[in-house]
Amino acid sequence: MALRVIGAGIGRTGTMSLKIALEQLGFGPCYHMVELLDNMPSQLPLWQDAVAGRPDWEQIFQGYHSAVDWPTARFFRELNETYPDAKFVLGYRSPQSWAESFSHTIYMALSDISQAPPEQHEWLHMVTEILRQNGIPPGLDVAGLEKAFAAHIEAVKAAIPPKQLLVFEAKDGWVPLCNFLDVPVPDDPYPRTNDRAEFWEIMKGEH
Repeated sequence: MALRVIGAGIGRTGTMSLKIALEQLGFGPCYHMVELLDNMPSQLPLWQDAVAGRPDWEQIFQGYHSAVDWPTARFFRELNETYPDAKFVLGYRSPQSWAESFSHTIYMALSDISQAPPEQHEWLHMVTEILRQNGIPPGLDVAGLEKAFAAHIEAVKAAIPPKQLLVFEAKDGWVPLCNFLDVPVPDDPYPRTNDRAEFWEIMKGEH
């Protein structure tokens, strides 16, 4: 089973909403960081290998038709080579709003791993390395985060052929996404989920 849609947008660009949307459009199941959280014993070693340069994409994405969010977004170049027929959706928002959201959620969760539950430590160290490889090391200020976000956007645009790539903001709604994927537009509103409060609920395992 090959991935049909790959999200190149990093965390805090509407990835959970995109996961729900893709599943509603028939591209599910969709892999998201929560899949890793829910299946830590089997999934974490696979991603640790990927981070170390030994990915087994077939094993990681077994049973999935699409994938979004980190860790997936870090590997957009590799996944484009592995799944050349896949379409890529690059989640976007203004660099300033992304930096603010990211610094109050993911960056905060990674700032002092010792305070997290012990069973999350290995996962959080893996996520820290994913971000480092994605050009977002620990300790950046807001201006540095904005630059890192903009650099990721440009890197994806440079690596993925335009006909395979949609730059997408959640506020754009269904129409550009459905046109890109060549599927009908649903009648109900585009999904809105994973605000900052919900992020912390997911971190606590309450999703």
